[in-house]
Amino acid sequence: MQDNSFKTALRQKQPQIGLWMSLADSYAAEVCAGTGFDWLLVDAEHSPNDVRSILQQLQALAPYPVHPIVRPPIGQTHLIKQMLDIGAQTLLIPMVETAEQARELVAATQYPPHGQRGVGSAFARASRFSTVPDYATTADEGICLLVQVETVKGLDNIDAIAATEGVEGVFIGPADLSASLGHLGNAGHPEVREAISHAFARILAAGKAPGILAPEQEMAWQCLKEGALFVAVGGDIGLLHRHASALSRHYREGLPDLKR
Repeated sequence: MQDNSFKTALRQKQPQIGLWMSLADSYAAEVCAGTGFDWLLVDAEHSPNDVRSILQQLQALAPYPVHPIVRPPIGQTHLIKQMLDIGAQTLLIPMVETAEQARELVAATQYPPHGQRGVGSAFARASRFSTVPDYATTADEGICLLVQVETVKGLDNIDAIAATEGVEGVFIGPADLSASLGHLGNAGHPEVREAISHAFARILAAGKAPGILAPEQEMAWQCLKEGALFVAVGGDIGLLHRHASALSRHYREGLPDLKR
């Protein structure tokens, strides 16, 4: 129960390829679960997810050999407690800017005496409702905390953030980072790309796993070459919109031929 294949893969320096899920729907999540990705990100920061919809998606993903990662809207202790209790083992926390903040997040994911996670596992899906008898004493081993650095302030503190014990990986948020660097909407700007590459090197130097969302193939491959170990290469909304648009365009462009 406490095994976390994603966490193990990161520690073994095995690149993990993932997909961003923003549709906030368990049926769509199950479709994605069978497509062969190593991990799927259930997003609650920029998607209309709440605790119940995240729970439903975790339940839909459970039978499949894919690892779910949950991103809460903010790194607050009570939200982290809820995400862990409904069965999430790996969390991605947005907008982390200091080592102090990272340490507080680590504490929120661990039971006392090492942390301050509330002890309510007897009523939680995480312990399979008390059918995992040693859950409270072994749960910390299976938790994987990923923190998201996406501002200039975060970059300035990235060495200390990455060195924080209990942080497994540091995810670079290219959209917010580009805005923080003065290049809103241009994540491919040379200054942004240079900052990302430099961040990867610093994360790796701390012995931690770098991650990123890179929906453009060229950028994704470049990030993997630079040592990124968990890379989201697309998103469910983008895939649906792009392929639905292409299908619609294909038939609309062919309609004039029927009138000949």
